[in-house]
Amino acid sequence: MTSLADELFILLLDNDPFVGALLGLPGYDDRVQDVSVAAQSANRRRATEILGRADEETDPVTRAVIVQQANAMITTIDARLVEHTVADALSAPVAMLFSLLPMVDNTKRLPLVPAFVRQAAGRLRDTDRHPLTRHVHNAVAQLDAYLAGPVAQWEASNPDVVRTAMAEFRDVLRTEIAPVGRDDDKAGICWLPEGEANYARLVERYTTTKRTPEELHRLGLDLIAKLREEYVEIGSRVFGLRTVDEVFDRLRTDPALRWRDEQEMMDKARGVIVRAEKVAPQWFGKLPSSSCHVAFVPEADRGSAPIAYYVDPSLDGTRPGTYFVNPKNATERDRTVAEAVAFHEAVPGHHFQLALAQQLDLPDLRKYAFIEAYLEGWGLYAERLADEMGLYSDDVARLGMLTQDAMRAGRLVVDTGMHAFGWSRRRAIDYLRTNTVMAPVEIEAEIDRYIEVPGQALAYMVGRMEIQRLRAQAEAAMGDRFDIKEFHDLVLGGGPLPLDALADVVTGWSSPAPSSSAST
Repeated sequence: MTSLADELFILLLDNDPFVGALLGLPGYDDRVQDVSVAAQSANRRRATEILGRADEETDPVTRAVIVQQANAMITTIDARLVEHTVADALSAPVAMLFSLLPMVDNTKRLPLVPAFVRQAAGRLRDTDRHPLTRHVHNAVAQLDAYLAGPVAQWEASNPDVVRTAMAEFRDVLRTEIAPVGRDDDKAGICWLPEGEANYARLVERYTTTKRTPEELHRLGLDLIAKLREEYVEIGSRVFGLRTVDEVFDRLRTDPALRWRDEQEMMDKARGVIVRAEKVAPQWFGKLPSSSCHVAFVPEADRGSAPIAYYVDPSLDGTRPGTYFVNPKNATERDRTVAEAVAFHEAVPGHHFQLALAQQLDLPDLRKYAFIEAYLEGWGLYAERLADEMGLYSDDVARLGMLTQDAMRAGRLVVDTGMHAFGWSRRRAIDYLRTNTVMAPVEIEAEIDRYIEVPGQALAYMVGRMEIQRLRAQAEAAMGDRFDIKEFHDLVLGGGPLPLDALADVVTGWSSPAPSSSAST
């Protein structure tokens, strides 16, 4: 008999077969996602039916995951993001293909790609929710670069059929979608029909909390103020500077803090991960069975991909867990953040988290649930944990840690600013330029990502702060009994969880055992 958790997991894979293909599960090498309104509506009905049966699951933690994942699917379908997301390499339906297809077997899949691309074009045509004109032009440029380039290995078996579909999609974007696109002053989904309500639901979907956009906006402002003090503390040691503006100016302008070339960027990434893997046994009782691989972001994705990201290993062992580094404009990028980013994306961050999840004896839903507040919260927690582990090579690298912290705190401000309060793209960019030391090229890429994936950027800091809170709570409750290895094994040992379910697990573990009284 199929359990409710397994039933929902199958639905999630039916909704996005690429997940099954990336995991190396059988039965997904001849499928692509169906993004038609009819298919999405049918999947929503199935998710709603499963949600109504959640009480069939007797384990409270598994039940919490079922409820969160079913609601997340419903929220995402209702938001209709597929109708106004065109450029982001990790979320736009067609742009994602350039990231996904090189990682899976496409012998049977390629003939299905044209229908998928035409479905995506149809959703963009038949809607009153339009993408930013800027993003349409970016997507056209990506497609032009792809069509002008050599045939890639992933498309070699049938390049003409794929390229013909991509050319058609590019022409639709250029001639039909760009003229009706939104301008930069209307960056957020609050400018779209039902946008405010959709954003409120997306905030809950990504943070797994009831915190409002107003609360998160204020939290971000407060965190940014505190981080400025840390910048001065470390900056005074490193550079002998006394004000945050002086520290920011040095970090922004010193050419010695940029990469010499792409190879230096790659060498650094590999060295940092090797160092972290050596120290990890002192902080974790359970370790992944394989090391983390490092590679450059695929050529076609470099224009829209973030500075780095991680892809978990396939279950069949054919693809290792991989930390992808983006070498585009390497000499313009800030090298100070390299260590913090590697700790987040690879070790002890997502590589430990996702590779260990595959080894758990739990339902597949529990191992592979995509719960961003947990997943990205752990990644951000790992950046600060790395400092406790003695992994940062110097104070310059710690300034990079602050840069990453400020970006995540700034996300609380600019994501809510654009999507709840109507900020323009320029206002969001200016806020990050004032309050972080990120390179301009990275700031613009980040803002464009937040525009196309509303609410997702909130998950990082909300999740990190909850993990830190739970650790402090456990340390206070357990005193000398607290063991950091056991805590980390506990947090990673249940798979991705909604934050309230994670709190229940940690509280149950750290609570003192009930005392027994002698009977007379």
